[in-house]
Amino acid sequence: MAEDLVLETWDLQCDRNGREHRTADMGCQQLVVRRGQPFTITLHFSGRPYEEGVDKLAFNVETGPCPIETSGTRSHFAVTDFPDESSWSAVVQQQDGSSLSVSLCSPPSACIGRYSLTLETSTGYQGTSCHIGDFVLLFNAWHPVDTVFLKDENERYEYVLSQQGLIYQGSRDYITPTPWNFGQFEDDILSICLKLLDTNPKFLRDQNRDCSRRNNPVYIGRVVSAMVNCNDEDRGVLAGRWDDHYEDGMSPMAWIGSVDILKRWKKFGCQPVKYGQCWVFAAVACTVMRCLGVPSRVVTNYYSAHDTNGNLVIDRYLSETGEVVQRSKDMIWNFHCWVESWMARPDLAPGYDGWQALDPTPQEKSEGVFCCGPAPVRAIKEGDLQLKYDIPFIFAEVNADVVYWVVQRDGSQKKSIHSSVVGKNISTKSVGRDSREDITHTYKYPEGSEKEREVFTKAERKTRSLREEDEGLHLKIKLSDGANNGCDFDVFAVINNNTEMERVCRLMLCARTASYNGTVGPQCGMKDLLNVTLAPQEEKSVPLRVLYKEYRENLTHDNFIKVVALLTEYQTGDIVVAIRDVYIQNPEIKIRILGEPMQNRKLVAEISLVNPLAVPLNNCIFMVEGTGLTHGQQIKELEEPVEPQAEAKFRLDFVPSQAGLHKLLVDFESDKLMGVKGYRNVIIAPQPK
Repeated sequence: MAEDLVLETWDLQCDRNGREHRTADMGCQQLVVRRGQPFTITLHFSGRPYEEGVDKLAFNVETGPCPIETSGTRSHFAVTDFPDESSWSAVVQQQDGSSLSVSLCSPPSACIGRYSLTLETSTGYQGTSCHIGDFVLLFNAWHPVDTVFLKDENERYEYVLSQQGLIYQGSRDYITPTPWNFGQFEDDILSICLKLLDTNPKFLRDQNRDCSRRNNPVYIGRVVSAMVNCNDEDRGVLAGRWDDHYEDGMSPMAWIGSVDILKRWKKFGCQPVKYGQCWVFAAVACTVMRCLGVPSRVVTNYYSAHDTNGNLVIDRYLSETGEVVQRSKDMIWNFHCWVESWMARPDLAPGYDGWQALDPTPQEKSEGVFCCGPAPVRAIKEGDLQLKYDIPFIFAEVNADVVYWVVQRDGSQKKSIHSSVVGKNISTKSVGRDSREDITHTYKYPEGSEKEREVFTKAERKTRSLREEDEGLHLKIKLSDGANNGCDFDVFAVINNNTEMERVCRLMLCARTASYNGTVGPQCGMKDLLNVTLAPQEEKSVPLRVLYKEYRENLTHDNFIKVVALLTEYQTGDIVVAIRDVYIQNPEIKIRILGEPMQNRKLVAEISLVNPLAVPLNNCIFMVEGTGLTHGQQIKELEEPVEPQAEAKFRLDFVPSQAGLHKLLVDFESDKLMGVKGYRNVIIAPQPK
């Protein structure tokens, strides 16, 4: 009778497996592997080595609080020479004396999450069991059978592995890239993402069912979309706020990364972090999805409609002086951000795999919960509104018609002529470059095309009723050179009379401070011309100067001024409306890197900004972070106010921990100038061997 096989020590080979599974950046303290891909562990026996045919080795893997084989959350499997790809398997790789290397592999459809791993050894009738550790299993965009498989290696790098990126903000006429630190591999982020899954109400209601569905990225995406906001009192990550009062938290404009937000959520016992707006919700969701292994990106839609009553028409009401009269909950946002995640949709008919829109910003409830998606982008383009999930809402965001009604003094309403349509310049960061990729064509067919008409017919709505006529009066708002914070600037109402008759009109031009979600503040510029005469085919340009002293006190953190022009023709009573959102540009943050950028060697960043305002800046703070560069967020509070035209400047010492291309991100806050962003790409050379 052979003596018992005794396990002495073991090695989960976190380093080697981490490199092979592209999870090494998550640190070597825990084993993190991707599903469907083998990983190697080494077993060391004392006394005598393993003997094939005499000793039996088997493993147990379990995930969740109530692991069950039939739910896919538990598996028992013996070492075999003939592994089956559709189930867990263990194969002996090599034997070296008392050491045994075993290759373990999950099926590519396994549930993701934290697993415990137990080894069972038996010789004859004697057997022992030993818990040899925990590991985390992630989705695998590199495995052809995984439902998140993405073919292109550059895309996999950008959408799964890249920890930094750009999010597009500003206005359609002035698109601005904002740097963001996704940081999905930073310390503790993976455990926070798993905690988020275990905090969600579906898990608390039925732990077995929730864990058994974690093999499905569609289910995970829906859970993440709901848990990034806190509107269902579900202990979600972020509280949203849009009223410019952020004193009891952080202004949404001040964040430069997801790591700080997720760590605060965990540190304060899963209390919502204050405050987020759409790009913050989207960026945090993108971090969580990338961390779990699902290819994801943040996209921005300019002129985004929020259609509350589902009629695909956004009714806006203006007074005769161009003031917005709030009679409708329907809104037009200057821009709106959501996430796209890449996955197959086996729950739908063929043709809807690929990018899916997920929107964690709390706007409307879906199945009783504030979440949105995943909605196949293809279904949005084709007008397939009945498919899962939430396609009508996103279809309206990119396709609704806008009707401006002018409310006259006697209360009557007159429909204006207005040619703007929503869903413009849908943008995301390009793969491998800091440039913008326009993905509007993935959401909609060209405006006015035959295909667009087919889609609208399928979606049961009329084609655009508001095509601008070639004849008649045209009205546009143009901007002189950039509008810089602290400066006066000019806007122009450009009127074209495309007829053979003289036209006499009244022109109202009004500028107001505004937020990016469409709400407006006080007036900061006004012109009312009662007698504008236009000869046949004449073009006239009417300037309006917007003064800094008029907008200074009421400019929101969003830096928008909304300019409305109303042109009323006396003879016909026709009213033409033009609207433009002017983005007030912040000063540039300059970043100089001093020294030779090398891994584990000190570097200095010299960071500066000139105060463009006519008043001093008080309570000035620089916040700096960069994955692989700074070891968390570094904060520098300036002791003195920064006088007008003076330079705010400081030096930051840091020791980069990772080689390769990284972004150093900077945010500047003060009492008068907020949410100023800058970044610098830094290439760190590897440490010489």
